Formats: sequence, structure tokens, C-alpha cells
Amino acid sequence: MEEAKHFIGNQWVVAASHDTIPVIDPSDGQVFAQLGRGNAVDIDRAVQAACRAYEGPWGQASAADHGSVLCCTVFR
Repeated sequence: MEEAKHFIGNQWVVAASHDTIPVIDPSDGQVFAQLGRGNAVDIDRAVQAACRAYEGPWGQASAADHGSVLCCTVFR
């Protein structure tokens, strides 16, 4: 079973701790996925990546531009 990763710095990364959280199907009690269990290290990595992004073109883009990029990314 593949572990769901965090999207940090424009790439999918495994949680720093390598710990996971089981996702359980309530209809049968079976684990059907594993999520990465984030911690303070993952939060720091995400905040640093966000700060770097805002120092570049993303920080100069309009809210409408942000929305169009995020909408297209989420609903692929």
C-alpha cells in the first residue's frame, strides 16, 4: 500500500518522521491507505517553501491568478 505524501516545495515528499496514519474504510473496518503523519519538521519545510515561493513570481501574481492555478491543480 502506497503512502500518501506531502506536497512541499513543488514536489511530493515523505513525512520527515516516516510515520503514517491509517485510513480506515468505515464500511468494513479495513485500512485502505496510509497518510504521512506530518510533524514540526514538515511544517517548517512547508513554511520555508511558501516563503521562497512568495519571494518569486508567485508573490507578485494576483489573487485571480492564484485561484486559476490552484483550481487547475486541485481538479486535475
